[in-house]
Amino acid sequence: MGAPAIIIASANHPTELSEAFARYEREYDVHLVSDEHTAKSSAKDLITQGHPVALLVIDSDHDQEKLYGLISGTRKVVPTARRLIVSHISRFRTDSPAFRHAVAAGKVDALLLMPQGPRDEEFHGAVGELLNEWNATVAAPVVENVRIITPEKDALTRELLDYLGRVGMPAGVHHPDSEVGREVLAQCPEDEGRWPIVSSLAGWCGHCPSVRALANQLYGRPDEIDVDEVVDLVVVGAGPAGLAASVYASSEGLSTVCLEAEAIGGQAGTSSMIRNYLGFPRGISGMRLAQRARGQALRFGTRFFTGWPATGISPCEDGGHHIVHTEGGDVHTRSVLVSSGVNYRRLGVESLEELVGRGVYYGAAMAAARELAGDHVVVVGGGNSAGQAAIHAARFAKEVTIVVRRPDLSATMSSYLIDEIRWNPRITVRGSTRVVDGGPDDVNQLAWLTLEDVGTGDQERIDARGLFLLLGAAPECGWLPDEVLRDKRGFVLTGRDIPRERWLEDVPPEDLATTVPGIFCGGDVRAGSMKRVASATGEGASVVSSVHAFLGR
Repeated sequence: MGAPAIIIASANHPTELSEAFARYEREYDVHLVSDEHTAKSSAKDLITQGHPVALLVIDSDHDQEKLYGLISGTRKVVPTARRLIVSHISRFRTDSPAFRHAVAAGKVDALLLMPQGPRDEEFHGAVGELLNEWNATVAAPVVENVRIITPEKDALTRELLDYLGRVGMPAGVHHPDSEVGREVLAQCPEDEGRWPIVSSLAGWCGHCPSVRALANQLYGRPDEIDVDEVVDLVVVGAGPAGLAASVYASSEGLSTVCLEAEAIGGQAGTSSMIRNYLGFPRGISGMRLAQRARGQALRFGTRFFTGWPATGISPCEDGGHHIVHTEGGDVHTRSVLVSSGVNYRRLGVESLEELVGRGVYYGAAMAAARELAGDHVVVVGGGNSAGQAAIHAARFAKEVTIVVRRPDLSATMSSYLIDEIRWNPRITVRGSTRVVDGGPDDVNQLAWLTLEDVGTGDQERIDARGLFLLLGAAPECGWLPDEVLRDKRGFVLTGRDIPRERWLEDVPPEDLATTVPGIFCGGDVRAGSMKRVASATGEGASVVSSVHAFLGR
């Protein structure tokens, strides 16, 4: 595989763009062409020669019809490449409104002002973000922080890869007979034959039976981290709400511990690209957002325990403190934020449950999408997570079908995602439809699905190699004590949603307070929450003032 390529198409400003992209020539194969025909043929030639195309840079000086033809044509040739329109300062004012819709609809990833001289770091910061996301979601890692050795990429191996992708850790899978495989097996011969074997740059090497075991090896178990004092706040769940609370609480001097059962970022961490989050005009992946927030919280002093879920809370009595229990140890705390999030509901089709990890996935499973190049993929779900998963899968799959029970997506998905899906020629939406059956091929991988019209009952069998299930929310709060009141669906009640007979002295609890003093709730697990990243972040930040008030009392 050759170096990834950057193709620049410009008829009138080749000197300016050539000088601007000279800094990338050490690590990228930079090609400057003058017209759309040459750009398309160059992309085809590079792919044939083993050079993946990472970025396509298009000067807005092209005729608009030809420019859109170039965008559409290269998408068919290199669907995984990022696309950037650059506009000279003499045209930028008129180009901005003309191309705004193209950016909003996802036809291109960004519109930038062409650099006017050296060290235009605002421009290069945006280019760096585009290349960073391409490297994280498409490129094979140059340096593998984790190596997985196995004779076949089974369901567990795919779960490990998905987890490593969510925590931003480059990884590779190697056969035991490969050069890398033999090297790793020489380090831990006692585990040979027990697959998969995992080796990390941190020095650990051995058989890995589960995602939790991998998380424990990478981050340590809770009982291996010394928390011998009563802390001010324990945050249960490191999704957007928990991460925001960790940042704000620790920055304001509260001793803060965050427990995460699996991957930092929660479900939001699986989003390939969040385009409507404040402050990121070109979008940001859920993984990047989560890792930045974790680093910010660590800087202020939050301690993270990753790999063991909370198993219960012993509420305080007579003014004492709460005890949050995990299988690996207890944490004593004056207050608790429950932000454990939700899981995707199960489809309930037995034939497909047996294929989970072999073409059937709950969640976006970004790592699995790469393996479905040229195949048909079905995404079930009508929320933003499903839309983002479909757009990401369409970079690899030949065809993506979104299946929803509702007539369309308008009631459940953000408008910007609907527009992007509508424009993408690889994605179709089938409303009033559900998946009722499916089955494997000769090697026990998903091969076909049966779709049913929810109105007429008519059924159709289709070929499909991937099924991604994003079916809505099942709250993760069965571990909570009965004193924490929940609604009939299992979501935690807070504030004025708590029945009046549970109010103290006929005064409603604070907005994010539960029925137990000192235990608060935020994010998707809270009854009535918006199920959006920004709203969860806001709840996590705002709960800190309530924690301060409670501790003050």
